[in-house]
Amino acid sequence: MSGDWERRLADLFAFARRRLEGEYEIDEFGFDRDLTANVLMPPLKPLYEKWFRVETIGLHHVPAEGGALLVANHSGTLPLDALMTAYGVHVDHPAHRHLRMLGADLVFRTPVLGALARKSGQTLACHPDAERLLRSGELVGVWPEGFKGIGKPFKDRYKLQRFGRGGFVSAALKAGVPIVPCAIVGAEEIYPKIGDIKPLARLFGFPYFPVTPTFPWLGPLGAVPLPSKWYIEFGEPIRTDGHGEHAADDPMLVFNLTDQVRETIQQTLYRLLTQRRNVFLG
Repeated sequence: MSGDWERRLADLFAFARRRLEGEYEIDEFGFDRDLTANVLMPPLKPLYEKWFRVETIGLHHVPAEGGALLVANHSGTLPLDALMTAYGVHVDHPAHRHLRMLGADLVFRTPVLGALARKSGQTLACHPDAERLLRSGELVGVWPEGFKGIGKPFKDRYKLQRFGRGGFVSAALKAGVPIVPCAIVGAEEIYPKIGDIKPLARLFGFPYFPVTPTFPWLGPLGAVPLPSKWYIEFGEPIRTDGHGEHAADDPMLVFNLTDQVRETIQQTLYRLLTQRRNVFLG
């Protein structure tokens, strides 16, 4: 145990030295790998390991190198599912890859949060940025349900919302990278959304203002997520490099691939749910 603490202290001093001496890089999107790995990721460890007790399945389906697009279901009222997926890929995958997540503009318009999102490798969910990241060999994560997914009522849990027009498939086709379907079970129960205070949502500029069994009734304590047991399963990659140079311009192909990805995730969710005996114990 003492050796572990000594290693952590040595890593901390090494990190501080690199920052003082300017020995770190920030890419064109604002991503600071050194800061993310040493400052932004570690606080997620207790949530991942102790609170949600996340189990990852099929991580070998995530390529160790090169561009790939990870597509996952979205839920939980607050997007903790994206953070837990990014942490799991970085910590549990043998290649310790960083997941470059595509986020809504609300994230980047929010003070402090927007800057942290950029530093941790996130960027705006738009076609040009997604294609540039994929072509440069990055692992990109997208949650195509968007706010419809994380803000849906508890009664609709684990029922996938629309995946939009398949913009993520077009980006993958243009870059010729595989699509990795990802199913997340457990996030739906952390903040069971039973209501929505629309006037407050409009006042603060939020897509919704959630009411849960604990929030806002318990004040700040109501913001503590329930300790559900999580499973994150990564499915077999769907190749896109065999469809030709102009495949992204074929709306029927884009629709079919989008539907394939969505159906794969939905069926995986159903299977994981049938195997789960208890929301909190797994």
